Amino acid sequence: MERSKQRAYDYALVIVLGIIIVTGLVILYSTSAYNGKLKFQDSFYYLKKQIFATLLGIAGMWIIARVDYHVWKKWSVPGYLVSVLLGIAVLLIGDEYNGSKRWLSLGPFSFQPSEFAKVAVILFLTYVIMRNVKSMGKFTTVCKIVVSVLPVVGLVGASNLSTAIIILGIAVVLVFVASPKYGQFAWMIFLGCAFMGIFLAMESYRLERLQIWRHPENYETLQGLYAIGSGGLFGKGFGSSIQKLGFVPEAQNDMIFSIICEELGLVGASFVLLLFLILIWRFFVIASHAPDLEGALIASGAMAHMMIQVILNIAVVTNTIPNTGITLPFISYGGTSVMFLLFEMGLVLNVSSLVK
Repeated sequence: MERSKQRAYDYALVIVLGIIIVTGLVILYSTSAYNGKLKFQDSFYYLKKQIFATLLGIAGMWIIARVDYHVWKKWSVPGYLVSVLLGIAVLLIGDEYNGSKRWLSLGPFSFQPSEFAKVAVILFLTYVIMRNVKSMGKFTTVCKIVVSVLPVVGLVGASNLSTAIIILGIAVVLVFVASPKYGQFAWMIFLGCAFMGIFLAMESYRLERLQIWRHPENYETLQGLYAIGSGGLFGKGFGSSIQKLGFVPEAQNDMIFSIICEELGLVGASFVLLLFLILIWRFFVIASHAPDLEGALIASGAMAHMMIQVILNIAVVTNTIPNTGITLPFISYGGTSVMFLLFEMGLVLNVSSLVK
């Protein structure tokens, strides 16, 4: 591939990513201004924190994009072990917010270790698959690789089921990309469904969420659906949402897509989804042209992460699946999420920069 075409891949991803980030910040301000003014006497409170995290993430992305991705394989196992230790720390000394224990505090700063775990798992699975690449046609090898991530899945899933689903989804996609035989994935799907059934039955509140989904009387879900329905084709106008004024709790977080639908309508929501679709497509192009399997796996892992998280968020907001509490990438409020997503983008950009 010519150098000029290779650089075009870089610029296309950066441009789309930049549009999503700017769009996300504008939407976040509109959605969070009321809550910020009410709780902190500062309508820019959430926006300022998000901008700070975004700038840190962009700086990290710029550095990571210039580091050969092959270097990270020697850090993949330690990184995975750190994610397991952080998961244990959350269970023991984690901070609880809105009934969920997902955060660790370091002085004035707090972060979600589950966001670090997503990136760590992509690098760890890439390393493990590369070590077993010659035996990827064996079902035992596939099972061994998927089982290797179950410790972090279990620790994360204890307080954050949606992130556990994302990590499992990343594992399945990476194994699928590396495996020469696809029939064995029928067994994997069966085992995955069995695992999820057992996992859901371990805690009564998870089964209660299923009941709420079947009979949507949950206040947050209903208000989100009202917001979507009231937006119509073109929406009520930017900043004109009624549901964000306390009717949808913490509208700047998991339910932000419902406010997008209310203010910008079907057209605005479709534009946001189109941006994500283009971004995911760029991941696919980069993975397809990666210089080796390792690069293809890293880009595919980022693609799986983005795709699954967007689908889960939209599905939750529209009550297509039970409420699992998952953010919309680069749009929902969450500094840790934005930072590690941008670090992940740095990895993908480096893969693209090494395309011959």
